[in-house]
Amino acid sequence: MDGQSRFPRQRTSSGDAYRSGTAQGPVNGTGTGVGMGTGTGTTLPGAPAPGCALHRRLHLTLDPADLVAVGAVRHRLRTALSHWGVPELSDTAELLTSELVTNALLHTAKGAVFDAALGSDSRLRVEVQDGTSRLPGRRRDPEAEYATSGRGLLLVEALADSWGVQLLGDGKVTWFELALP
Repeated sequence: MDGQSRFPRQRTSSGDAYRSGTAQGPVNGTGTGVGMGTGTGTTLPGAPAPGCALHRRLHLTLDPADLVAVGAVRHRLRTALSHWGVPELSDTAELLTSELVTNALLHTAKGAVFDAALGSDSRLRVEVQDGTSRLPGRRRDPEAEYATSGRGLLLVEALADSWGVQLLGDGKVTWFELALP
């Protein structure tokens, strides 16, 4: 599957997707990662040499409601960012990834697909695809101030350089981007 069919061009004026900041476009490449259960690395034998764009990609598949996998995703992301030479992005990337992956696993009956890619401009893009077309929303009730959950997107909005949601035929992709300081 090519990147354009999986992540079609975003449409923000029609109300079926929204974003914040300046998007740098979808992640390009073919993804060489494996699912969470395999325990193997992020590249397959014969994969491109380190330093090329395809080598700086992490692809993970998560089972439905597997909240234990959120910690594993954070660990794999931190390891990848260190390997890619941008460990300074790790803390923020882990926090925002936790929010998106947890939302996808809690609010859908299906699993999720996690993709992270570091562009040649050292800009990290993280995408979490889930199986529902329902757009995420903020709490609107007056008692939300005392709620113990529901602030994840506020963190994403505050800490990401850009972020958004894109509807697909069979769900949505929620994404964020971080650049080196």
